[in-house]
Amino acid sequence: MDTNSHSDDLKTIRKIMEESSRFLSLNGLSGVFAGIFALLGFTIAFLIIRNPDLTGRENLDLVLLIDALVILILALATGGYLSYRKAIKTGLKIWTGTTRRMLLNLVIPLISGAVFILFFYLKNDFHYIIPAMLIFYGLALVSAGKFTFGEIQYLGIFEVLTGFFAAIFPDYALFAWAFGFGLLHILYGLIMHKKYR
Repeated sequence: MDTNSHSDDLKTIRKIMEESSRFLSLNGLSGVFAGIFALLGFTIAFLIIRNPDLTGRENLDLVLLIDALVILILALATGGYLSYRKAIKTGLKIWTGTTRRMLLNLVIPLISGAVFILFFYLKNDFHYIIPAMLIFYGLALVSAGKFTFGEIQYLGIFEVLTGFFAAIFPDYALFAWAFGFGLLHILYGLIMHKKYR
């Protein structure tokens, strides 16, 4: 047997093991789109906060909530579609045990964060909502990163740090939100797209 054959066999075994233990259908462009949607949502929120008469002061919270939900739905739908498309293109299965483990590790911190944020929202204490969004989202990425590309854990760490910044400097919290959910996602997405195209 020649060494090239052994080397090819080892590469094949490694590829099979990686596919069974990691969610590899994550698409870098989904990060770019999520960032763009976040920046558009930030722009709308910023304009509404600066001029609450656009929507009526009594509707401000509801309009901002709808803005955030639209961003979330667009980002999730785009990410799901692009990941599905990448899975089809590369011949990978999208719904596997690894996918379920990744989603579980992602959802637990996200639901915990949502409950935590809801507590502050119901108490009309809005100072910690943006920091909590960034911190819990970052923790979710770090947790889920064990089951996909390692770069997602770095994104999670930067999200957590951005959340701490927003907590320490609440006057800049909305800008921190735009940085964390907008610019960091675009940067992450471009890196991932270039590296794993």
